[in-house]
Amino acid sequence: MSFTYSIAVCFVFVVTVLYILNILSNHKKRALVNFPPGPKCLPLIGNLHILDLNKPHLTFLKLSRIYGPVFSIQMGMQRMVVLSGYETVKDALVNHADEFGERGRIPIFQDMDHGMGLTLSNGDNWKIMRRFTITTLRDFGMGKASIEENIIEECHHLIQHYESFKGKPFDNSLIMNASVANIIVAILLGHRMSYKDPVFLRLLKLTNENVRLLGSPMVSIYNMFPVLGFLPGSHKTIIKNVKELCDFIRTTFVNHLKVLDVNDQRSFIDAFLVRQKENEEDSDSYFHNENLTRLVRSLFAAGMDTTSTTLRWALLLMVKYRDIQEKVQEEIARVVGAAQPHYSHRREMPFTYAVIHEVQRFADILPTGVLHETAKDVNFRGYFIPKGTYVIPLLTSVLKDKTQFKNPETFDPNHFLDSEGNFITKEAFLPFSAGRRACAGETLARMELFIFFATLLQKFTFNLPPGLSDVDLSSAVGFTLTPLQKNICAIPRF
Repeated sequence: MSFTYSIAVCFVFVVTVLYILNILSNHKKRALVNFPPGPKCLPLIGNLHILDLNKPHLTFLKLSRIYGPVFSIQMGMQRMVVLSGYETVKDALVNHADEFGERGRIPIFQDMDHGMGLTLSNGDNWKIMRRFTITTLRDFGMGKASIEENIIEECHHLIQHYESFKGKPFDNSLIMNASVANIIVAILLGHRMSYKDPVFLRLLKLTNENVRLLGSPMVSIYNMFPVLGFLPGSHKTIIKNVKELCDFIRTTFVNHLKVLDVNDQRSFIDAFLVRQKENEEDSDSYFHNENLTRLVRSLFAAGMDTTSTTLRWALLLMVKYRDIQEKVQEEIARVVGAAQPHYSHRREMPFTYAVIHEVQRFADILPTGVLHETAKDVNFRGYFIPKGTYVIPLLTSVLKDKTQFKNPETFDPNHFLDSEGNFITKEAFLPFSAGRRACAGETLARMELFIFFATLLQKFTFNLPPGLSDVDLSSAVGFTLTPLQKNICAIPRF
């Protein structure tokens, strides 16, 4: 039997099995009483034919206008429920936190971390790792003056790098990633890394590539039809990258073990290894090497990508809206002058603080949030959603909810200011999600965003490169929405 013939037979067999499973899945779906409505499914592919695989959140927004704030969609043979709008998303994630509190077990994420670590884990593993992570981050300064000094130091390294271009255009994507990543690196490893360190640059490259590939159409298809995982594609590149990242992490914590001092814990890894020693007689302990590896990998990625991407959007938006950039600079000059901006200054700088919030709302870098899964059967807003159903909390529909923001499609800092120019908190401001699965590093991210943004705007005026007349605000395809435009000019102000 020829190789080509064997492949053809396998393909026909797989398609036949998928087709039968799809029929069974649709039958089960029809049998459910009061399951959320949704568009008609086709055999095998479900609703794949109507989905924008590059930006699925746009499809979900359109469907929410047809089927309402709670509707279903079928990706291949996997049915999902989409939650749209502030009231609905908050109700699910906060008021029904236990029911909607699990993380979706989608194939690519299972391949990456095998249910370990923090972001993609469930059950007791998630509870224990989250408690340890938040406690340890606080111990190493999250939300305190000690970590603020680290952020300020890193800002100075970034400023020196920007100054080296002497106002000429440069690509700010990698250096922004490196600078922000160094904050979490200092916590995880106990020291920062040089921007020129080839190991550091390699780690950044691998992480950035994975963030990009996780949002690719090929990975979406793999998640729908994991049985086709033997085929080449982006999913294999992601797993290869994760392996290389994990190999580095394992080598790093082995080195930490050689000099581990229980009474002088210098890093997050040290704290984990100490806890591991304390629990070494417990065969059921979650403090084992693989959990440490996956935990550090996910914290590195999360601590770098979202904040650095938000800051890149912030600078790009300041280039586009020069009047807003000038107003921010005027407020910084009035409140702190030439002194170093601190996080506490946010209370005296309502406009700057509002601009940062509006950047997060408008940039909308994680529009579909991270996939949830129902932990138990739930009756929600008149619908029955069974245990194990994947749930998409459509964060873009919250951040751009017309009932919560006057001009949701427009970049307008006044969304976070009252008539007298005072900063106001909006409950619908949920870029970090909400409830049990809200971002564990939210406090750190807020501090980073304010200090980096205020310090950079104090030192530089940001412009387009010569020859360009308009800012490109379109985004690249990826797990997060990153700016396409990378080159900017940083003109020293003093």
